[in-house]
Amino acid sequence: MDNGNEAVRKPFALTRRMFLASLSASLLPGSLSFLGSGNPAAAAAPSRPLVGAIRWDAWYAPGSQPTEAMKQSLGPEKYRWRTPFFGAPTNPNALSFSASIQGEIDKEIDQAIFAGLDYWAFAGYGANHPMSKALYAFRASPKAAAMKYCMFTELGRWGSAAKLSSLPKEHIGLMADKNYLRVQGDRPLYFLGFIKGADVQRSWGGVQGLRTQLNKFRSDANAAGLADPYIVLAGEVKFLSQEAANIGADAVGSYAITTGNGRGSFADLARYAEKGWNDLAASQLPVVPTVMTGWDRRPRIERPVPWETSQRPGDGVNNFYTAPTKKELAGHLAQSISWVNSRPADSRAPAVLIYAWNENDEGGWLVPTFPCQTDRLEALREVLKATARAASKNLC
Repeated sequence: MDNGNEAVRKPFALTRRMFLASLSASLLPGSLSFLGSGNPAAAAAPSRPLVGAIRWDAWYAPGSQPTEAMKQSLGPEKYRWRTPFFGAPTNPNALSFSASIQGEIDKEIDQAIFAGLDYWAFAGYGANHPMSKALYAFRASPKAAAMKYCMFTELGRWGSAAKLSSLPKEHIGLMADKNYLRVQGDRPLYFLGFIKGADVQRSWGGVQGLRTQLNKFRSDANAAGLADPYIVLAGEVKFLSQEAANIGADAVGSYAITTGNGRGSFADLARYAEKGWNDLAASQLPVVPTVMTGWDRRPRIERPVPWETSQRPGDGVNNFYTAPTKKELAGHLAQSISWVNSRPADSRAPAVLIYAWNENDEGGWLVPTFPCQTDRLEALREVLKATARAASKNLC
């Protein structure tokens, strides 16, 4: 997917020992229970926010437009290191992806659990869309009970006030799953994103029209026996800062936080993202901070994907951020947890969101890359399972 918000702030850049010490000092008292503290007071205090990652599943439908586009964008040998672990080179400039979806998804569940992730946020498409194959393979997995999930849906896929799509009803059905992620009050977590003021006006007749639809979504969920969904709106920062509360959001967030023509180090990208969290706080609603794992769209720029019709080959190829080190990624994640826990209790979001599990061609990923590079999972594990020391063997 593609989304842009600007932000600036400095991330951690510490040794492992300094990192853990600074993390301990920066979080609120008691919030380090997830690090296995033996302090009774810490154990009784609120735990860290739930940490999840966006899934953009263009990799699992050979022959479909999205999967064929991924084969093209990551086909060149120079980008092979960014390919998900199940991608296989067929020649120096071509890839293939396994058609054994269920086996790969089962492995990814184990990988996410190893890293300490609490949930996946699946990019929401219809049940028959090729981008949904991974979601339904996940739901069918015997391992799925060990991993929570929720949906992150583009507002445009809801249709309009004049013609509502079937997707809201489908997603309410998914919320009945035992492993659908629920937050305090048994409320299903739901992200509604890529919201722009102009689109709200054109498709929903303005803020009140979209509020009416969110109220209907809640009442339909209640009629299905569910608690009110906890709705996080994501999109244009300025618009949401002014209108998210009026629309009826419970919280605000982002898909990715970056700038289209940005370039520099990962530290620069982390500063952009971390400032973005504070910009969203102007909404006076809880903020689900998005942690960036990178932003480097060169594969798509050199070989544009069909749905980005305005992208000219090579245009903007120098606009990218360098990939994070393990230390940098761990520090950025730790900062997000610290930031959430530092918010007043009545404006503290229940979750952190990571961009992304598998946006590999855009530069944001956690999934092990070919043949089985697990550094990013290990970086998460250092923060989310700091007392665990198991090696990352047999993950692929």
